[in-house]
Amino acid sequence: MPPVGGLYRPRGSRLRELPRILQLLVLPRRVATVHPAVTQALVSQLPQSLLTSDDLFLFNQGTHYRLYQKLGAHVIDGGTYFAVWAPSARSVSVIGDWNHWVHGKDQLRPRESSGIWEGTIKGVGHGTRYKFAITGPDGHTREKADPFATRAEHPPATASIIWQLSHDWKDDKWMKTRGERCARNAPMSIYELHLGSWRRNHGEVLGYRELGAQIGHHVSQLGFTHVELMPILEHPFYGSWGYQVTGYFAPTTRYGAPEDFMQMIDELHQRGIGVIVDWVPAHFPTDQHGLGYFDGTHLFEHADPRRGFHPDWTSYIFNYGRHEVRAFLISSALSWIDRYHIDGLRVDGVASMLYRDYSRKPGEWVPNEDGSNHDRDAISFLQQFNRAVYGAYPDVQTIAEESTAWGGVSRPPEHGGLGFGYKWDLGWMHDTLKFLEREPVHRKWHYDEITFRAIYQNSENYVMPLSHDEVVHGKGSILSKMPGDPWQKYASVRLLYGYQWTMPGKKLLFMGSEIGVWGEWNHDQQLDWAAGLHPAHGGIARWLGDLNGAYRKYPSLHVRDCDPVGFQWLIADDRDGCTLAYLRTGEAGDPPILVVANFTPVPRDGYRIGVPRTGHWREILNSDAGIYGGSGIGNRGGLHSEGVPWHGQEQSVVATVPPLGIVVFVADA
Repeated sequence: MPPVGGLYRPRGSRLRELPRILQLLVLPRRVATVHPAVTQALVSQLPQSLLTSDDLFLFNQGTHYRLYQKLGAHVIDGGTYFAVWAPSARSVSVIGDWNHWVHGKDQLRPRESSGIWEGTIKGVGHGTRYKFAITGPDGHTREKADPFATRAEHPPATASIIWQLSHDWKDDKWMKTRGERCARNAPMSIYELHLGSWRRNHGEVLGYRELGAQIGHHVSQLGFTHVELMPILEHPFYGSWGYQVTGYFAPTTRYGAPEDFMQMIDELHQRGIGVIVDWVPAHFPTDQHGLGYFDGTHLFEHADPRRGFHPDWTSYIFNYGRHEVRAFLISSALSWIDRYHIDGLRVDGVASMLYRDYSRKPGEWVPNEDGSNHDRDAISFLQQFNRAVYGAYPDVQTIAEESTAWGGVSRPPEHGGLGFGYKWDLGWMHDTLKFLEREPVHRKWHYDEITFRAIYQNSENYVMPLSHDEVVHGKGSILSKMPGDPWQKYASVRLLYGYQWTMPGKKLLFMGSEIGVWGEWNHDQQLDWAAGLHPAHGGIARWLGDLNGAYRKYPSLHVRDCDPVGFQWLIADDRDGCTLAYLRTGEAGDPPILVVANFTPVPRDGYRIGVPRTGHWREILNSDAGIYGGSGIGNRGGLHSEGVPWHGQEQSVVATVPPLGIVVFVADA
């Protein structure tokens, strides 16, 4: 029983209800490291706290997944409440416009043994710039941006901004049907883009709202189901494309306020377009205002550079074994879904997280006790991340960019996997582009490059990407990679997209590739939209729109993207002819789809293919049709089966396969 008067409180309870003399006695030991005069000031101005004992417990256990609701800056009646994690700090103060950025004037106090410092500053509110001045154990004071800030200053300025979010969402229809639209048996074709270089106005970047309207119109016309935004998390260096993040809870201010970003998402959702964002938990930059050496110690990163520093990117690596770091990252991920209605997270650099020796020479990495190279902390974190996301939002998707042969990336954690919804099939991208970059006369010697995928295509749930990574750093654009004269280049691009859209797996294409731009991507300028006005380039866009239309219309092209029974080779051994034929099938009652592709510039007349059904096979897509810029070689609307057994089938059809072309047929009922 508590003593009379209610002075006793159990451990972990708030101190502000105690008499001041008892508060001095029970304050945590960490205060002993603070100067006595400061301690007295702290005690006399105890803050209004947003943190409960449960919050502190979950945070220190690494299972508090809504930290952004508690830490950071929160406007309350008459002022703003601040909370920041800095367990090794001697002192923490908030500096900003109101106090002329003077260190020590507005001190925070430590909250028990949690490592969190907190306090309320009166008269400070929405739109005010601020930072934390953190004095580390070495006595040096560092000015740090708020890790949980909702908004940041426009780079190169580095302060955080107190911000109260407010938006009247109008995407109810989308949110109610999101589960169906993002399911694995639903069509998913993704348009990847970089906001700063998609389109500009006289050289100036567009804002979120204008981008939302224009991107929505463009993507709707092309028939994509989703967009994927290269990182919009706040980042100081534009040239990093967003992959060196300092603000894990803030959309970059380069394109407007957080509400403007919300409006962009709202606009896309109202047009029936899902939004995936790139999320970067693999590393963070060394900028002085960022997370590195945050409280004067290696707080977010490993202290040992063999585990805490990335040699390729010259950036820090998160300490995935630290509970509070896990809670920080998972809270970041969920904040984008909670607050911004994001429909998916594509996790960058997963391979670099999985291996302790990733991009390191002998002696530059620390093996496990048994000598192995797997980063068990990172593996456990990724499993926890996926459990948290799918536990809260089973109607969204997580996608891994993982470039190795790691098994089980999209397998549930309870079955030993990492738990992602999808994995990028970078092997397909590499092999297919390598094959198509060869002169057609040489392709028969490398036929396996185009057929090898079928061996592993059901080992994961795959997204087939033609991403930004393939059109930079001297690699050229998709169109410029193709050999031959201009006609052959255009035909090869249409063939590539037709092959990509009819093979099992979800689809992804980087901006500019839909109009066949000649130059590789340059983040400092907009796309060459004038190229799309050329008939051949416009033909590529029209072909892509029709591919998306068929992909969405015919269930056999998407319902079993991740199911081995949805695909069957008919011809995978015509090495000399460099021709392929395969079937796509759906659920019972869905008409099967026949696909025939010719990777040479020589038409194939009288080409016999076995089929599983008698009757008429209607031609629904032909990349060589005149409307796309082709030569018009086709099958006059379709084919009739004959009772000639072929390729293990009782029936067969005889097709004309155009040069560097792909034709798609559906079995009529």
